[in-house]
Amino acid sequence: EVQLVESGGGLVQPGGSLRLSCAASGFTFSNYPMTWVRRNPGQGLEWVSGISEDGGSTTHAESVKGRFIISRDNDKNTLYLQMNSLKPEDTAVYSCARGWYPGTDYWGQGTQVTVSS
Repeated sequence: EVQLVESGGGLVQPGGSLRLSCAASGFTFSNYPMTWVRRNPGQGLEWVSGISEDGGSTTHAESVKGRFIISRDNDKNTLYLQMNSLKPEDTAVYSCARGWYPGTDYWGQGTQVTVSS
């Protein structure tokens, strides 16, 4: 059974940083590209970042480029999202997903990130 479990969310002040993790199981993690997306009640679903199977290629949405970094550790079956210089508009539920967006097939439940003073 494919499972994706996110962690690392929380409350942070504007300008702060958080590191999200996504623990994958039930499939050969290193065989799949991975994606981060976020859902904000006011803005709907937004693609955030994607990474290739070996981590050699990454892409980020313009809204997070230069602030967020996606990475992975295939030995630990874990996907990461380092988020720096956080803004209130980054507040959302962040989920990891298997595959390239929008062709992702499995999603995690998500972790809440709230940016507020």
